[in-house]
Amino acid sequence: MGTAEMGTGGAGTRQRPLAGVWRLLLIAGSAGAVALSVNRQFSLGFFSGTVLLDTETIYLTLALTFPLVFVLFPAGRGAAGRHLPWADRLLCLAGYAALFWLAAHIRRSAASGWDFLGAPTPVLVAGGVLWLLLLEALRRTGGAGLTLVVGTLSVYPIFAGASWLGPLSGIAVSPAEAVSFHALSGESVLGFPIRAFVTVVIGFLVFGTALSLTGAGSFFIDLAFAVFGRFRGGAAKVSIISSAFLGMMSGSIVSNVVSTGSMTIPLMKRGGFRPVTAGAVESCASTGAVLAPPVMGATAFVMAELLNVSYAEVALAATIPAGLFFLALYIQIDAHAGRHGLAGIPPRDLPRLGPTLRKGWYFLLVIVLLVAVLLVLRRESHAPFYATLLLLALNQAFNRDGRWRLADIPRFFETLGRTLVEIVALLAGCGLLIGAFAMTGVVSSLANDLLRLADGQVLGLLAMCALTSLVLGLGLTTTACYIFLALLVAPALERLGLNRMAVHMFIFYWGMLSSITPPVAIAAFAAAGIAGARPAATGLEAMKLGALTYVIPFFFVLDPALLLQGDAPWPTALLHLATILPGAVLIGGGLQGYLPGMGTMRGRLLPDMALRALAVIAGLAIALPENAAAGILKTTTLPAGCAALIALVVLMRIDHPRRAPGG
Repeated sequence: MGTAEMGTGGAGTRQRPLAGVWRLLLIAGSAGAVALSVNRQFSLGFFSGTVLLDTETIYLTLALTFPLVFVLFPAGRGAAGRHLPWADRLLCLAGYAALFWLAAHIRRSAASGWDFLGAPTPVLVAGGVLWLLLLEALRRTGGAGLTLVVGTLSVYPIFAGASWLGPLSGIAVSPAEAVSFHALSGESVLGFPIRAFVTVVIGFLVFGTALSLTGAGSFFIDLAFAVFGRFRGGAAKVSIISSAFLGMMSGSIVSNVVSTGSMTIPLMKRGGFRPVTAGAVESCASTGAVLAPPVMGATAFVMAELLNVSYAEVALAATIPAGLFFLALYIQIDAHAGRHGLAGIPPRDLPRLGPTLRKGWYFLLVIVLLVAVLLVLRRESHAPFYATLLLLALNQAFNRDGRWRLADIPRFFETLGRTLVEIVALLAGCGLLIGAFAMTGVVSSLANDLLRLADGQVLGLLAMCALTSLVLGLGLTTTACYIFLALLVAPALERLGLNRMAVHMFIFYWGMLSSITPPVAIAAFAAAGIAGARPAATGLEAMKLGALTYVIPFFFVLDPALLLQGDAPWPTALLHLATILPGAVLIGGGLQGYLPGMGTMRGRLLPDMALRALAVIAGLAIALPENAAAGILKTTTLPAGCAALIALVVLMRIDHPRRAPGG
């Protein structure tokens, strides 16, 4: 699975250090991609007398960034040294040749309809080379599982007419037609993932990189320590809050683990958390990075393109789910700390709030500007550039120790370039999925088959979708998993009457949870390395600590008001949260065996697990939103949940002589 969905942390130990001409190519390619994006967004007219087509801009951006994936990412593990094999150099040069050739001919292709038939042989050769290079780039950045899925489906249209495919059969095409469609149409490599990248993702990556290199990460971590460090399990709560802060600006899971975990995991261990638990807490908290507005992961930008809505609408819809995600973790960590008597960090060891704010107040101002331009002015493609300009101006004015010098500009573009190269390889490669389904027309027939299989049962189809998302997410990146299911499963869920935004957010959310779900659990494995814990055990512990987060997607897919959809969304959402929040406390308390104000669930007559199960049942009954299509009526579930809660309180009072510290 790919380690970087988006953000400044894409560069990791898997990438080679570069020097000489290759470093210059990376810096120049990164700067060129940013220049193309700025030219497009602000209509600056860099190309005198010529207005670039969107497809020309996309191919030029690809040509400047994509070939360097073979220079940055070695062909196999353990080959990330400075030595650059000739094979990788040749692949890089082949990428430049194919992409610049296609960029030079894409305008004529649009005029002549080459994407369906009649492309000249040199263009077909360039398209075929690009197809093969994309698959190799996916293998290097996203892993063998992603490559197997995308590679198989990308050639599927050639064999789609075979009778043995059954319900998956579709319209077959010739190899030449497949190459033409993949390379030249607007529904494959040039489809909505790479369009989102060129349109808005580059700007947000510029902003995230600038934040990282101006010291925003340290400020937000210190701020979280100052506010939350003193509470019980303080280091773990700091991990949650700081990951939420950093996730708002990076959108990368693994970079969040590395940046916050290097500080919070050692503190958690000193505060009494086992190494495996410390790693699990950090991996759970960092997983929310791709869900946290205003700068979400690349999947959110792809979702906006697919739904044909503004990114601001997607970010606004994700606000409450992101809050619920981090609140659910906070509830479970608080219950875990209460059950095990884990205290907070001594105040003498914490940074003070006042000096912390005085040192980095301008980072908050920059975030406010970003949100205002994004959500109020609705200028999503301009927002990150305005915020970056303000950030750099304030950094030069107020950050005495971190002011940028001329020598820092190449470092900025190199850091940015490493992230651009990885993400563009993943998104362009995932475009092959879209092209395969678009060529064959199999999507609508598969949706009908799924509806027949689910027999109209909303909860049944949602459970199937959740399980499929989780399984696919174990081998695919979050973005690839989302694209796959958004095309194949989402139409069936929408036909059952579920809100379109809610369906797509549900798929996105479940694909994200694969980062803490064994056997892959990439976030947990990264955190385990910092914690000095066994990766497999850390993954299982992360799944246990994050168990409540697996329930949240069902809340908002059944109740789209939580995504601020429908009439009077804010009042409706706040009203519905009035039952979800106490229900979440009960579920989290039951999962961890501790309820605030009641103490640890240890009985003499009833087994501990019976009390915990009763708490979870009560919480679910209280929190589940009403949805007539799913057969859930609040007039039934709420009284049942309240009755279960009363029974739990009575049983704990009668059969619970001991109380945990802090209870």
